[in-house]
Amino acid sequence: MKRVHPFLALLATLSLVGACAEFPALERTITPELTAADYPALVPLGPVLASAQSVGTEPVQATATIDGRVSALKARAARLRGSVLSGRERQRLEKGLQ
Repeated sequence: MKRVHPFLALLATLSLVGACAEFPALERTITPELTAADYPALVPLGPVLASAQSVGTEPVQATATIDGRVSALKARAARLRGSVLSGRERQRLEKGLQ
């Protein structure tokens, strides 16, 4: 008797489990108005892309906003680099460690 490879057995099991899934009822989900509606008009892609490229933000405004945020974050990082303990607390801690 020939042995079945474990991967093939797993694949067969998964395909059988997938066959047990319930699918939603798709009949009568489209309204009669939708069925009678015309297809949307097809538009050339060139004008659509041109209008999308013409709308946007000013690079100067975006750069100024980003530069301001970067400088604020750098200032915050500099404040956080300082010592958490005061000089007195540090001496007390070092005394306790000895």
